[in-house]
Amino acid sequence: MRLAKLFFGLAACTLAATPFTAVAQQPIVIKFSHVVAHDTPKGLAAEYFAKRAAELTKGKVKVEVYANSTLYKDKEEMEALQLGAVQMLAPSLAKFGPLGVKEFELFDLPYIFDNYEELHKVTQGPVGQSLLKKLEPKGVVGLAFWDNGFKSFSANTPIKTPADLKGKKLRIQSSKVLEEEIRALSALPQVMAFSEVYQALQTGVVDGTENPISNLYTQKMYEVQKHLALTDHGYLGYAVIANKKFWEGLPADVRGQLEQAMKESTIYANKIAKEQNDKDLEAVKKSGKTQVYTLTADEKTAFKKALAPVHVKMESRIGKDLLQSVYKETGFDPSKF
Repeated sequence: MRLAKLFFGLAACTLAATPFTAVAQQPIVIKFSHVVAHDTPKGLAAEYFAKRAAELTKGKVKVEVYANSTLYKDKEEMEALQLGAVQMLAPSLAKFGPLGVKEFELFDLPYIFDNYEELHKVTQGPVGQSLLKKLEPKGVVGLAFWDNGFKSFSANTPIKTPADLKGKKLRIQSSKVLEEEIRALSALPQVMAFSEVYQALQTGVVDGTENPISNLYTQKMYEVQKHLALTDHGYLGYAVIANKKFWEGLPADVRGQLEQAMKESTIYANKIAKEQNDKDLEAVKKSGKTQVYTLTADEKTAFKKALAPVHVKMESRIGKDLLQSVYKETGFDPSKF
């Protein structure tokens, strides 16, 4: 099935690769695939980009958005982009380590950002731009960073201290940093595709997970998790990327219009991310299915102390100079804990 999808996608891409001038009357089709629900911050931002792309190009470009892993799952989508079966993705930042750009794993480090202001100093500044440039040798063009939100732990037992997660099987994305994070809590990391998490929680294959609230709510994970602790221990965001050959092959005027659409969509994406997470948190509370716990200042400090060693262990993997440049922007100092 996977090979068949790639075959048909490549066939479509071959047609799309026909010189744009020869099919000027036909819109340029961009397949934009992602793995989350259409009403998440990423899903809404992708739809907004499709709308603005059509408007700014006056119909020259048609962006087709495929949500909820309808085209490709977590482990398939990057290969599909590199092969040209899809033209755009917005993978979570943890996906770029397996691609060979380990520097992106800095975003997986626990408590490296305390708030959106600190985060945006990095994603919207020179550090963020230098990271996007590192994707080009992989045949990928980095267009923007989109927020989702800050992650919290959920499980079927109460979570107030790091010890409450000891021995728990916790689902994570594929990331060496996230594996180390879970081990630092004496828990068991379980790498799993996003589309499989609800069933794994429902059947007890895993005990809990970490997610921004918007993912927890839209994927209905709160229905099968009795407890949620607002740890805000990590960040989940996305890099919007395009197939390099396709993007650079676009007419210059069209590419400029799409870049403008992406700028507008990034402002929109980052604005709605916090709003959506706050709204979904209230919905989780009102459901009565998950008990939501807000950590005290001392309890959050205990989590920071437990997770600070992850920064030291991952320094050689991510790069000392890169981490120091991020710490300079955010003021984080792992040695304090």
